[in-house]
Amino acid sequence: MTDVPKPASAPARPHFSSGPCAKPPGYDPAKLATEVLGRSHRSKLGKDRLALCIDLMRELLNLPDTHRIGIVPGSDTGAFEMAMWTMLGARPVTTLAWESFGEGWVTDAVKQLKLDTTVIRADYGQLPDLSQIDWSSDVLFTWNGTTSGVRVPNGDWIAADREGLCFADATSAVFAYDLPWDKIDVATFSWQKVLGGEGGHGVLILGPRAVERLESYTPAWPLPKVFRLASKGKLAEGVFKGETINTPSMLAVEDAIFALEWAKSIGGARGLIARAQANADALDAIVRDRSWLGHLAQDPASRSITSVCLTVEGADEAMIKKIASLLEKEGAAYDIAGYRDAPPGLRIWCGATVDTADVVALGPWLDWAYAEAKAALAAA
Repeated sequence: MTDVPKPASAPARPHFSSGPCAKPPGYDPAKLATEVLGRSHRSKLGKDRLALCIDLMRELLNLPDTHRIGIVPGSDTGAFEMAMWTMLGARPVTTLAWESFGEGWVTDAVKQLKLDTTVIRADYGQLPDLSQIDWSSDVLFTWNGTTSGVRVPNGDWIAADREGLCFADATSAVFAYDLPWDKIDVATFSWQKVLGGEGGHGVLILGPRAVERLESYTPAWPLPKVFRLASKGKLAEGVFKGETINTPSMLAVEDAIFALEWAKSIGGARGLIARAQANADALDAIVRDRSWLGHLAQDPASRSITSVCLTVEGADEAMIKKIASLLEKEGAAYDIAGYRDAPPGLRIWCGATVDTADVVALGPWLDWAYAEAKAALAAA
C-alpha cells in the first residue's frame, strides 16, 4: 500500500490507445447500416456506400476538387507503400525520420527501392532541421509522429515552388489539424486514428502533381496488383470513385461512415480539431501539475495534440509495463504504454473521439498507478 489513494471513479471510456483508437461517443454496432453486408462491393449499393464514404471525407477535409481520394488496402502503411512504389524513382528522395514510422520509410527508400536518398534524422522528442530540405527532390515525412508525439508545426516550410513531390504520412494528423492541401501532393491516413474506425483499409489522397507523376513515369521495378494506380499511362480513375483495387470490408466502410456522420454532427473538421485540442490541453494541465511527468516533445509548437507521449521520472520499461497493467486491471486506462521502439514512457491518445472529461479523470489514476508501480518494483 502507498499513501496515494485509489480514485473512487474511473474514466467512463478508458480507451486511450493510439490505434485503433476510441470509437466515437455514442457508438454502438447496432447503429451501423447493414443493408450492404452480404452484397458485392461492385453492386450499385456497394459502390454508392463507398462513394458516400469518399464524399464525406472530402467534405470534412475541405479537400479541393483538384485532389483525388481513394480507399486502398493495407491501412496507412499500405497507402504510403503504394505511393512510394508507384511514384518514387523519378527524382532523388529526401526522407525525414524522428520516430519509428519515419524510419520505416527510410528503410523502404534505401534498402528496398535502393533510391538516391538523403536522410535527415532527429531523436525521439525532437524535429529535424526543416530548412535543410532540398525541394528539388521528392520529400517523405510523417506529419504527426505517432510514436514520438512530435509533429511538424505547419506547412510553411514546404516550398510552394517545389519541383519534387511532398509525401505526407498523415495518419494521426488528418481530421486533427488544418492541413494545407495546396502544399501536399500525396497524403495517406487510416480510419482507425482520429475517426476511431476499424483497421485494414487506408486512404490515399493525390494532388494534381502526383497524378501527373503517375501518368508520366513508370517505375523500374515490377508492381503488385494492389499497388497499380495507372494503366497505359492513365490514372485508374475508378479507384477514386469507390471502385477499390481489392475487396474491401463493407462493415469497416459502414463503421467509417458512422464516424464521419458523427463528425459532421459536431461541426465537421473544426469540431474534431477543437475536441482534440481540448483533450491535449487537459492532459497538458495534468503534466504541469506533476513533477514526475513530462512531455517527450518539449517544444509545444511541434507537440502532437493526438498521440501525446509522456516521460515518467525514473521509469524503465518494467515500470511502464507495471503502470499500464495496473490501470488496465482497474479499467481506468487501456493501452497507454509507449511504443516499443520509443524511450520508456506513456502514450495517451487525445484525438477527437476521446471525451475531455475522461482525460481529466485520468490524472488521479496516473498518480495512484505511479505510486503503486514504484512501491512494487522497490519491494521486488
